[in-house]
Amino acid sequence: MTNPETPQSQQQITRDKFLGGKVMVEQPAKGRHRAGLDAVYLAASLPDGTTGTLYDLGTGVGTAAFCAAHRLPQIKAVGVELDPVTAALARKGLSLRENVGFADRVSILEANLTAKGSIRHQSGLGSSIADHVIMNPPYYDSARFRVTPHSDRAPAHALDERGIEPWIKTAKDLLKDGGTLSIIFRADGLQDLLGPMQRRFGAIDIIPIRPTANAPATRIIVRAVAASKAPLQILPGFTLHEEAGGAFTPQATTVMRDGMGLGLSNR
Repeated sequence: MTNPETPQSQQQITRDKFLGGKVMVEQPAKGRHRAGLDAVYLAASLPDGTTGTLYDLGTGVGTAAFCAAHRLPQIKAVGVELDPVTAALARKGLSLRENVGFADRVSILEANLTAKGSIRHQSGLGSSIADHVIMNPPYYDSARFRVTPHSDRAPAHALDERGIEPWIKTAKDLLKDGGTLSIIFRADGLQDLLGPMQRRFGAIDIIPIRPTANAPATRIIVRAVAASKAPLQILPGFTLHEEAGGAFTPQATTVMRDGMGLGLSNR
């Protein structure tokens, strides 16, 4: 197991391609959460033509922020990460040649996004400074699910006893009125998201992500607008595979390998 105190130079680091090699990240080979395709789907949920300032909460090694900045040339992205090891790898990733096209529009901020407001604000997470927030929070509630005992990996896998609400609260504080939030989460956790979003967000869109067309959704993307009163709607969704264990669908291929968006629009 990688020791969180081990100097970065002594850890085994891998370089991993995303979007068919258009984006590259560096991440620990083991011992910490490794970025996967959920970060790609999250970035793809932003509509084509999105502009402004984007905050990626819990950015890890920067995958979602990097993918968003690659596709959307008119955004500036800030990846927010508490863990200094992964934050350092995200900064290093910006120096890789594959990322040169967007590196000057991405920065990494080390901050505790679930701290109380005064601490967040002092760390750089001010009020009403973001046009968009995206996040891929830990999927599991530590009070309800058994999670990995590895102390350096657990924070990326499990929410603390406060659940998802501190993440939603911080997103609302960061966003300007009318700004957008996009979250990728496990499908059976939808109720956990909707409760804290009440009175903070409206115009909620739910996008199911299904392994195959006839399978129940395993992931969801939830999009919302800060301070909106527009009603919730469920969109058609996104299918990953033609059949169980089979090839990816054409849409999934264009998103994962070609860096295309999901084709969603703003409300």
